Amino acid sequence: MDTKSTESKSADTKSLVLIVLLLVLVVLQGPIRGALSAPVMQSWMTVFVAVLVQALPFLVLGVLLSAAIAVFVPASFFARALPKRPALAVPVAGMAGAVLPGCECASVPVAGALVRRGVTPAAALAFLLSAPAINPIVLTATAVAFPRNPEMVLARFVGSLLVACVMGWLWQRLGRTDWLRPPERPHHEGQGKGAAFWDSVRHDVMHAGGFLVIGAMAAATLKAVAPASWLRTAADNPLVAILALAVLAVLLSICSEADAFVAASLTQFSLTAKLVFLVVGPMIDLKLFAMQAGTFGRGFALRFAPATFALAIVGAVLTGAVLL
Repeated sequence: MDTKSTESKSADTKSLVLIVLLLVLVVLQGPIRGALSAPVMQSWMTVFVAVLVQALPFLVLGVLLSAAIAVFVPASFFARALPKRPALAVPVAGMAGAVLPGCECASVPVAGALVRRGVTPAAALAFLLSAPAINPIVLTATAVAFPRNPEMVLARFVGSLLVACVMGWLWQRLGRTDWLRPPERPHHEGQGKGAAFWDSVRHDVMHAGGFLVIGAMAAATLKAVAPASWLRTAADNPLVAILALAVLAVLLSICSEADAFVAASLTQFSLTAKLVFLVVGPMIDLKLFAMQAGTFGRGFALRFAPATFALAIVGAVLTGAVLL
């Protein structure tokens, strides 16, 4: 009885909040309509909707495919497919990231499952870093976002795979077992495959979709509100442009299936700076840091994240200098 009463009160509270919100919107519809008709807001809405419309199909497809692979393909398959020697397992695992059509939200739990089932951590970490950036969905989205610069697809693939492999080899060489906490069992183990699939889909849609909206809002705000002179000043200085977009990638925390469209909207910046944005974002951002800390421990994340950030910038710049 108490539980039902609590649930009823919660439902009543939510209904009351919704009614109050609707009344406020009705009362303020005049000022709201006037604000939305301002040129700045019109520009903001155009960029926001354009980013969402372009990115949403890739996000949905990636979430569905990544959930299917995470649930229906056993992690032991990857363990059997990798070479026994860690030095060889790292690049093979990095290339294996191309078969996981999902975002970084899916790569962290899959990497945790690989470690839990006996895969060497160096190979699992290479997979974790490469999967969100070199899978077919992300590369296709990049090609759509940069129709006049097809070389961006190759540059993103090469730069991301290079950084993933180097980080895997560095961990193999310098990493210590006490830095990496054994991952816990995923919450959907023990469920039926259908229930686990839809649970994974709901989780990824809520996380990736929310970050996509935030990223689209940030890109639209940057495009519509930031003075053009500021952006030109940052874009005209190669070092400042690279560092600015690297930090922006960390702060925006956009899903890798949608980040190419946000990068393409930053027209003031060079292709190399945009490549830095595309290589850094899927490897280390705010949500990834939290997920890595939750899966492998805070001590691991505090060491792994800064090294990945620095190496991703260097790898992207070197790749851009050769291919762009």
